[in-house]
Amino acid sequence: MSRVFLGIDSGTQSTKTVLVDGGTGAVVASQSAAYRFVPSDEPGCREQHPADWVAAAESTMAGVLASSGIDRRAIAGIGISGQQHGFVPLDEGGQVIRPAKLWCDTTSAAECHTIISRLGGLDRTIQVLGNGVPAGFTASKILWLKEHEPDHYARLSTVLLPHDYLAYWLTGNAVMEWGDASGTALMDVRTRTWSAEAMAAIDPALSAMLPELADSRTPAGRVRATLAASWGIGPDVIVTGSGDNMMAAIGTGNVRPCIVTVSLGTSGTACACADHPVVDPKGEVAAFCDATGRWLPLVCTMNVTVATEMVRRLFGWSHEAMSQAAASVATGSDGLLLVPFFEGERTPNVPDGTGVWLGVRDRTWDAAHMARAAMEGATLGLNYGLNRLRQLGVHPIEIRLTGGGSRSAVWRQITADIFGCPVVCPTNEEGAAYGAALHAMWVWHREQRDGVSIEEITSRFVTLDQTTRAEPAPGARGLYQELQGVFDSAARGLSGTFSSHRLLLDRPTSV
Repeated sequence: MSRVFLGIDSGTQSTKTVLVDGGTGAVVASQSAAYRFVPSDEPGCREQHPADWVAAAESTMAGVLASSGIDRRAIAGIGISGQQHGFVPLDEGGQVIRPAKLWCDTTSAAECHTIISRLGGLDRTIQVLGNGVPAGFTASKILWLKEHEPDHYARLSTVLLPHDYLAYWLTGNAVMEWGDASGTALMDVRTRTWSAEAMAAIDPALSAMLPELADSRTPAGRVRATLAASWGIGPDVIVTGSGDNMMAAIGTGNVRPCIVTVSLGTSGTACACADHPVVDPKGEVAAFCDATGRWLPLVCTMNVTVATEMVRRLFGWSHEAMSQAAASVATGSDGLLLVPFFEGERTPNVPDGTGVWLGVRDRTWDAAHMARAAMEGATLGLNYGLNRLRQLGVHPIEIRLTGGGSRSAVWRQITADIFGCPVVCPTNEEGAAYGAALHAMWVWHREQRDGVSIEEITSRFVTLDQTTRAEPAPGARGLYQELQGVFDSAARGLSGTFSSHRLLLDRPTSV
């Protein structure tokens, strides 16, 4: 009987669960369930109820088990992929104290500055952690709770990340592993240990609230007996997991140098596999650990399909109609450039930024030009970060695209031209959920001590859809390099502009 593995991707907008055959790597069944943010009028606030994640995971697991018709006793492992950086606060009884603040919540920007200042400035912070403290990371959210909701903070007993909370629900164990923990700004990524200095910058008592740091290559535990019995699965099903970026890397076969995974989702990421920590002295590249015992240097932008969806909805287009409109416009959109910081931005760090259109004139201010400029602007933003990875020694020979934007042929060609590198999509579009299942499969094999490596698993099961491959067009590279210079200059300028703008907004006025 072939073993089967569940992969759960608990994302910002929905949860997707896949059931994967351990013998063939085929996705036997998949289910998804959506949920929303907690309503808020506070600018930059993005919160969710962890109970919604549990409900979505449980319903999608039930769906794939029912639809597949498999023998449930064949399930050997459950892998969890979770949105990174979210702060799940638990009280002494293991109950959630308040809604979780998510990676895209920017309300703790001031607390980032406080932590960095207490650590001695950005350079000193990077020396201590290997990373800076951007608004998305978890550390500032903990300090925000302490300063803004002291009653809730007084109840805080355990700090978890989203995927950790799902593992806690499944196993009853509160643990963090190296990969996801490296995005908290509380861990020294070089030594994979909690940083006493970072914790002290928030609260000396914080060390007692952080779970044990675990090796990403080991299980978080086994499914609780009550859950196993109710689902009809065996008593020894392991639970593994990490952040969504770590699992997406596995799901795209990015487990060896020279391959880069780029996600064109709501946000955008570009990440690579490295055998050593890749620490950026400027703090623009996140020096993450991965889920295989290596490192995962990564850049993240907050506005990719955020930008294209705004334009698509503005003109009432289908996704196909928008792609056709973008394809009708010349490379470079005849000089129309979008700096798409609609949700603020993380790379470069402009948390108070907004979207800015440059090069507006009669011949460029139409729907088709706006469509292409949105795709180009989002990709130039990612390439800003990819160029920083190159400066730190990461040189891709192939880029694997995932996310909703990768379904557009015109956008794939734009990425190849701007990145100056061949791009291709994996055959399996399940991404992080598939990676989570493969990770669980690998950890299970490690427990069997049968010598099956993660490289062997991904080489066998992660295939590429060659019909999606796009090569850089010879005539486009020079134009996009010139446009990249304009974009970079505008993006860096916006950082100072919006810092000054924020000061003006915060300045008290008299009546």
